Amino acid sequence: MLTFEEKLKIIEMFPELKKKEVSLGRVNFQFEDSVYDKKNVVYHLHPNGNGYVYAGLLDGFDSDDKGLVNIRDFSEEELKTIVTASIASLSDNEIDQEMYLEEWINNNDQVLVLLKEDEEWNVYADTDLDGTFNSYAEAADYLEKEGFKRE
Repeated sequence: MLTFEEKLKIIEMFPELKKKEVSLGRVNFQFEDSVYDKKNVVYHLHPNGNGYVYAGLLDGFDSDDKGLVNIRDFSEEELKTIVTASIASLSDNEIDQEMYLEEWINNNDQVLVLLKEDEEWNVYADTDLDGTFNSYAEAADYLEKEGFKRE
């Protein structure tokens, strides 16, 4: 299990999130540019390591009735994946849902492109299709496991 400090360090790597301290030493991270009323991406991250990430608009995550996923036992990769996916889901609007594009790069300066086309998430190496996924989270997880990071 990651410590509170390790989780903070990972979440603070997302410049689009704004840290908000709440009661009992807990911290929220908000996505101010959300196209929805929902702004909290990370909810009640507690010094004991417990906390939640909003995944109410995502497939592939076991969320509660409020759309929150408990991240107590998440690895670094799992935490990065769900936070990335949560931000993307709150960024999507009808125009963005038609087409969404991100570039991912590895240590050898190889670039892969993640592109949302219709209901699928496709990964391209130049013009060659490298993989097709059902959700952003699945595609991001694949890219991270292959050693790529968002550019």
